[in-house]
Amino acid sequence: MTHTYIQGTGEFKAGFFPFRLFSGRALIVVFSLILATALIWFLSMARVADLGSGSNLASSGLIELWKHGDVVVMIRHAERCDRSPNRCLGSADGITVNGSQAASDVGAGLQRLGLERAHLIASPLTRTQQTATYIAGQTVISQDWVGNCDTHFKNEVVGHKTKGENLILITHSGCIDHFERTMGLPAGERSSEYAEAFFVKMDGKSIPRVLGSLNAVQWKSLANDQLK
Repeated sequence: MTHTYIQGTGEFKAGFFPFRLFSGRALIVVFSLILATALIWFLSMARVADLGSGSNLASSGLIELWKHGDVVVMIRHAERCDRSPNRCLGSADGITVNGSQAASDVGAGLQRLGLERAHLIASPLTRTQQTATYIAGQTVISQDWVGNCDTHFKNEVVGHKTKGENLILITHSGCIDHFERTMGLPAGERSSEYAEAFFVKMDGKSIPRVLGSLNAVQWKSLANDQLK
C-alpha cells in the first residue's frame, strides 16, 4: 500500500500499486510450475509394468530380447509352507502343494517362451529348490549368492549374466527388493508375489532396464502367439 499527498489539504490518501494484481498472477505461475514439475517427476518414476495386462507384453520388447538372450528373470519362490494353512508339499521349510502347482504353471509359461537359451540357478534353500524343480521339471543347480539378499545382489546378477543367454533366478522377495531398489523403483512399485517373475533387460551394452512382471496365474492366460 502507498500513501499519496493531496496538495492543499495536508492529507495523505491511501492507495495500492498494481503489484497486488501482479503478485496474484505470479503466484498462479509459481503454483503451475510446481504442479508441472511434480507431474513430470511422477511420470518419470521407474515403474514395473504388468506384462499380463493389455498390450504391455508386446510394447515391453520382452519377446525379441528373450530370443537374443538379453533377459534376466528373477522368480520368487512359491507359497511357503511355514506361513500358510495350506497343505505342505513336504517339510515345513519348503512350499505348499498349491505352491508347487503355481511353480508348474510358471514353468509351462517359460517353456512356451523358450528355454533353449536359458540358464537356471536357484537359491539353496528348500523352498527355492522345490520351486525350481517344479518350474524346470528337473533338479536345478543352486548357488549361495542367489539367496544372499543384500546390497551386492545386483552386482552378482550382472556378473553371472552371460551374453546371449537368458538368466533365470529362483530367489527370494528380499533379493528382488534389493535389486529393485538399485534400479530406482519407489516403495510402492517394489513387491513380489509368490512365484511372480520379474523381467529385466540386460544385454551387456546398455544399463539394465526393468521390463515388467508376470504372476503365476497370468502365464496361463497368455496365448501362444503372445509368447512368440
